[in-house]
Amino acid sequence: MPRSLSGRHFLKLLDFTTDEIRYLVDLSKELKKLKMAGVPHRWLEGKNIVLLFEKTSTRTRCSFEVAGMDLGMGVTYLDPGSSQMGKKESIEDTARVLGRMYDGIEYRGFAQSICEELAANAGVPVWNGLTDDYHPTQILADFLTMKEQFGYLKGLNFVYLGDGRNNMANSLIVGGIKTGMKVAIACPKDYQPDAEIMKWASENGDFLCTDNILEAAAGSDVLYTDVWASMGQEGEAEERKKIFKDYQINDSVVAVSNEGVMVLHCLPAHREEEITAKVFEEHANEIFDEAENRLHAQKAVLVKCMVD
Repeated sequence: MPRSLSGRHFLKLLDFTTDEIRYLVDLSKELKKLKMAGVPHRWLEGKNIVLLFEKTSTRTRCSFEVAGMDLGMGVTYLDPGSSQMGKKESIEDTARVLGRMYDGIEYRGFAQSICEELAANAGVPVWNGLTDDYHPTQILADFLTMKEQFGYLKGLNFVYLGDGRNNMANSLIVGGIKTGMKVAIACPKDYQPDAEIMKWASENGDFLCTDNILEAAAGSDVLYTDVWASMGQEGEAEERKKIFKDYQINDSVVAVSNEGVMVLHCLPAHREEEITAKVFEEHANEIFDEAENRLHAQKAVLVKCMVD
């Protein structure tokens, strides 16, 4: 078991060791067992958290709200129109106010720097529910889903297809390398991951970035994709369809993967764009297990960052 995570922020996986990430995945699995068995686990009764959203969401909001309530906490949701943060009040002052009223803050929005500034000034743990650069809570849910199927993470051949420079690619590269996976990214040359992240990945593990989708997918255990136009990129959607049309998970990609390949998607999915409807439905159980596992993974983060 790693040292205590009490009081720690959860902003990006680069801040956590391999043992800490594995421990959070294992704790997620144990918390899921309690939930499925109907065993109460109100371990954080009397505490309160606020969910601060600048980007709307289904899975992030619902999973954090249910996680907080399952753990016995009070939960306040602030949507994009319900806070003065960044408008009539600075990020710093918002953090200082919320930190005096709540025991933890979840932030979902645009710039990673906002998440970092909240953490620097709140005086309570801050959790990243998604920024333009990273989506660490999603990765814990992904890894829980993989471990449920394979029984292990180290040694898996993991492949991400699509926009290599978005928050999911960044986080999956870091998390995959830290947990000992072989990580490959298939993307257009102009959409490769951040150079520093690729350098880090190459120095710390088995990493490949290529524009050849079948080369990346060959022998894969896990295929992963995301929408081609993320929130804030809606105006580029039609152009991005043209750019990424050859990076779809389809029968040809599945055919070069290992038998029993797992297909994951962080949702929402646009069938016949980043993934065919046929492949999506063949792997729907895995994908919706992954969505459910957001609840259990985020619960693990709340528990370990708020108690010894």
